[in-house]
Amino acid sequence: MHPLDVVKTRFQIQRGSSDPHSYKSLGDCFRTIFRNEGIFGFYKGILPPILAETPKRAVKFFTFEQYKKLLSLTPLSPALALSAAGLGAGLTEAVVVNPFEVVKVSLQANRDAFKEQPSSFAQARRVINSGGFGLQGLNKGLTSTLGRHGVFNMIYFGFYFNVKDAIPTSPDPTLEFLRKFTIGLVSGTISSCVNIPFDVAKSRIQGPQPVPGEIKYRTCFQTMALVSREEGYMALYKGLVPKIMRLGPGGAVMLLVYEYVSGWLNKNW
Repeated sequence: MHPLDVVKTRFQIQRGSSDPHSYKSLGDCFRTIFRNEGIFGFYKGILPPILAETPKRAVKFFTFEQYKKLLSLTPLSPALALSAAGLGAGLTEAVVVNPFEVVKVSLQANRDAFKEQPSSFAQARRVINSGGFGLQGLNKGLTSTLGRHGVFNMIYFGFYFNVKDAIPTSPDPTLEFLRKFTIGLVSGTISSCVNIPFDVAKSRIQGPQPVPGEIKYRTCFQTMALVSREEGYMALYKGLVPKIMRLGPGGAVMLLVYEYVSGWLNKNW
């Protein structure tokens, strides 16, 4: 799925048709990256997600279960409690993953050939040396990441578990699998559509600034307002197609694996 993530980032950081690096379409983006940067250009910034993916997912699902237990003690309805637990899990996940996202986006934005760009560790050192570990350095764009993950998981978990409980189960294992997969696919797609303005803001803040040495994109909502004013409201939805292609089926697979593995563990442990 990583090539789709690279393409998504490239679309999100380009500033309209006046941008000299503007891509005309999804196909044009794929062709241009392949022609100028080679096949490995689609795998720029892949090490940070590999390093972050296991702890990130572990934090997401572990904290979701803990928040769900805590919220069951409150007067919230089960439907709202599931969404609130998803929100809490997303916010917690964002804190863990943001430093990796800063390094990943800065590498994905690099248009040099793959062999010419710095390694992930060299890029991390460069970010730390220029901005430290705070909101100007390795935790740049934290508010946008909190918004992206919080909103995504609030809808993702809330929609999936509420709709799954509302639709009757099937005694046929194949149909039951397809039922859950379809709900997960819709859940991931809707979540991606709702949270993408935060994703665009995150890419603008964590990616290269238009003028070197000048910080144009500073905070989450300031960046959203600026992008909307300068490029139109629809600019906040840049990269939506590759995002849905990645997180629609990816979100369905993740929830199914979570359900079946956790079910097996509860049964056998």
